[in-house]
Amino acid sequence: QVQLVESGGGLVQAGGSLRLSCAASGRSISSYAMGWFRQAPGKEREFVAAISRSRGNTDYVDSVKGRFTISNDNAKNTVYLQMNSLKPEDTAVYYCAARYSSAYATDRRNYEYWGQGTQVTVST
Repeated sequence: QVQLVESGGGLVQAGGSLRLSCAASGRSISSYAMGWFRQAPGKEREFVAAISRSRGNTDYVDSVKGRFTISNDNAKNTVYLQMNSLKPEDTAVYYCAARYSSAYATDRRNYEYWGQGTQVTVST
């Protein structure tokens, strides 16, 4: 099993940037496809970004394309989500997830392991 711990959330003004980190333990992230999801109050958890296990293919929800970048550092066993040009609608709890597969998925039901989440709040 892999354990995931997110960090890096906080309060930022619109237009600002944050970098979220997802530190894994127990197993190497090189065994997993990784994803980031978010959940705003009163809304379902939604896909944000994902990266495949070996080739590093990435995918993003349309609303963050060009602003967010997912990456991984196998040496540090950590996945990152760089978030630029943040908007108030990006406010949510952000979750890191791992899928024991080479291919990423955009459906949260396809991820077996989850972190506890980190709050991101973007003010106007």
